[in-house]
Amino acid sequence: MNKKELLEGPILSSLLKLAVPIMIANLLQAAYQLVDAFWVGRLGGDAVAAVSVSTPVIFLTIALGTGLAIAGSILIAQYFGAGQQEMVNHVAAQTLLMVITVSVVLSIVGYWLSPYFLKVLNVTPQVYSDALGFMRVAFIGLVFSFSFMIFQSVMRGVGRVTLPVYIVLGTVILNFALDPLFIFGWNFIPAMGVKGAALATLSTQSLAIVIGFFILFRGKHGIHLQLKDFKPDYKHIKKAFKIGFPSSIEQSMRAIGMMAITFLIVHFGTTTVASYGAGSNLIQLILIPALGLSMAIATLVGQNIGAGNIARAAQIGKLGGYLGFGLLSGLGVIAYAFAPYLIAFFVPNDSAVIEGGTQLLRITCLSWGFLGLQLCLMGVFRAVGNTTLPMILTLVSQWVIQFPLAYILSHNTSLGKVGIWWAFPISSVVTGLITLVIYAKGDWKKERLTGKTNKLIDKVEKEIVKEGFESVK
Repeated sequence: MNKKELLEGPILSSLLKLAVPIMIANLLQAAYQLVDAFWVGRLGGDAVAAVSVSTPVIFLTIALGTGLAIAGSILIAQYFGAGQQEMVNHVAAQTLLMVITVSVVLSIVGYWLSPYFLKVLNVTPQVYSDALGFMRVAFIGLVFSFSFMIFQSVMRGVGRVTLPVYIVLGTVILNFALDPLFIFGWNFIPAMGVKGAALATLSTQSLAIVIGFFILFRGKHGIHLQLKDFKPDYKHIKKAFKIGFPSSIEQSMRAIGMMAITFLIVHFGTTTVASYGAGSNLIQLILIPALGLSMAIATLVGQNIGAGNIARAAQIGKLGGYLGFGLLSGLGVIAYAFAPYLIAFFVPNDSAVIEGGTQLLRITCLSWGFLGLQLCLMGVFRAVGNTTLPMILTLVSQWVIQFPLAYILSHNTSLGKVGIWWAFPISSVVTGLITLVIYAKGDWKKERLTGKTNKLIDKVEKEIVKEGFESVK
């Protein structure tokens, strides 16, 4: 998409042209987990449980670096909207440098601590070995997954959202071919079980980031990185941390919330853990459209904020909220009707897991619209630089509503494990309504002009323009 279309064209058209490729790319990215789940499900419930207990821990480590990516994307979108191409390149390179450094550290620490994570989660002996192998390979792959995540955010920031689609499509197809080879073995390739699924993903993601770096350095798609851009600019890194830290806390709290819920679930046995794994795979899948919309909203709002189009930014947020609520509500109705068949896709030979996963899905799916609304409106808050508000809303959702309610309903009522499932829709509806009220008040518009968070961004912009080029000479 060209810059004029993003800043002046019809809002719905601009939003969809950004959102649809992002959704497709995210769906394909999620296909890594879905393909793994498809093949791992053929190993039985214990294997599914091994992946299920490992996922929240991996997600936590990824979340710690996500805040830096969000900080970079905020600045990239605003610089792009303001027409400052050299600063777009500089911010992109510094963001990559930060995130790669963080991912290397997290990979080493995570690999070493993997056994302790599983012990804290009280993983059963029959699941432990597979979970440990899967988790350790996934930690090794953090560098590649982090780097490709930044590549995608950079491409979004400059409005080039279709290119990552082709890259992810190719690697997903390759992953689908490698999974059965590494999981079940073939000729000279040994059967590695659950660990093989993680190794297949590691192989394909490493290929994806090699292609991504080639594109960034070639300079043919709205951004052109050079080696001098990677010379550490410590002042920029410090400022980016100040912007990105609340988002890191937000994403980390989501991940820790998943771990806490998993901790509650493991007390109800392997079948319940596997039911949660199969059901949560589908929940993560349906969130992809809302996340795509949220990312498109953040990009479009950020670019228009950079160009000074505040009224247009508000219109984008309002339309995006309607789209998010309507789309996920429709998907929820479909999921309710076909729940048993959807769960059986992942675990076809375990009737107990199919029954449990169906119950989880039907309890949660009719509230998905409120999740879509919340995610889309949070995209507006982040785009104007307010990363603190989404953090607070996430803390309220996870730790004030969802986890306490899940504990109370599962331990102090006759609902048992079903009480955990009911905590999900209740927290989604309450947090979605709170987010809507905050957005409707319109204080986020004032924050762009007078708020502390946006004053920080304005200061970052001025100081980087003044000092950033000197640091890379």
